[in-house]
Amino acid sequence: MNRWSWWLAGVAGALGFAFLYLALIWSPPEQQMGDLVRIMYFHVASAWTALCAFFVTFVAALGLLLRGGERWDVVSACSAEIGLVYTTITLVTGSLWARPIWNTWWTWDPRLTTTLILWFLYAGYLLLRATLTGFERRAKISAAYAIIAFIDVPIIHMSVTWWRSIHPSVVDDSGFHMPPSMAGTLMFGFLSFFLLYLLLLWLRARGAWQKLEILRLGQAVRGLRLREERGR
Repeated sequence: MNRWSWWLAGVAGALGFAFLYLALIWSPPEQQMGDLVRIMYFHVASAWTALCAFFVTFVAALGLLLRGGERWDVVSACSAEIGLVYTTITLVTGSLWARPIWNTWWTWDPRLTTTLILWFLYAGYLLLRATLTGFERRAKISAAYAIIAFIDVPIIHMSVTWWRSIHPSVVDDSGFHMPPSMAGTLMFGFLSFFLLYLLLLWLRARGAWQKLEILRLGQAVRGLRLREERGR
């Protein structure tokens, strides 16, 4: 880790501890849900961060198809990996909240269903990358898949408007549907989750790029040895 990574890790860690205090201690219980509202802070923050991660995957995929280059592919893949982790957190925390509130772990609500589809789409994206051979072929096919998979993101956003849904909406065009203390805690949580995403993306992409460089160097060394053997 370089100096920038340590600085970002320090800021993300400080904000993370502050968010835990705000979400678990400082923020008041909700009138109907009580302390269960505290799960919402983690649920919504992870959901928003996951959508941001998949947006980065989408932009990087476009960059690869339009401009080419290995770095676009690395960023696209690494952001999808992290986004899938955040989506998993979103689904798990949503189920933990739904059990006492809706008396069920899962319901086929439009927003829940489209979010689950999103999880499967990007899990499929990573499986696709693992099965394809050849860098250029894998990069282009994966980029096309990532662009198509991103269509589900705006569908998730509009699902509560297009279809009848019991999923609560914490914010819309009119603002937050909660007191300022809760809204502030929610935004603070998103900021801490997003900074953690940036740190993970930087470290994961840097490691993946270094791996590519090592593989490229190994290929060059093997090619040099083959030429030397042929010259003998």
